[in-house]
Amino acid sequence: MRRTSMLATAEREARKRRPKAEERIDARLPAATKQLIERAAVITGVTTSDFIISKAYEAAAVVVQEYDAWTLNRRDSKAFVDALVTPPEPNEALKAAAIRYKART
Repeated sequence: MRRTSMLATAEREARKRRPKAEERIDARLPAATKQLIERAAVITGVTTSDFIISKAYEAAAVVVQEYDAWTLNRRDSKAFVDALVTPPEPNEALKAAAIRYKART
């Protein structure tokens, strides 16, 4: 089976399975990049669009997860600032740790 007909068959099958898309993103890219993406899509058995969307989605999810891990929500941010401005009194465990630290240095 020729590569182009394999691609067309894979794209038709994938179109049947996916929900109707309402949004669009356009991108210009070098021909070699497009050919590589199309080849990867054929190898994985999905349409070029589905391949691009799934890989972009995976990368976006990682970026957002990393960002969210470093960003405090409003409640956590307030608790952090409150702890800096009015720190709690040290408890016995912290006092003992300070004594051990001073003895070592």
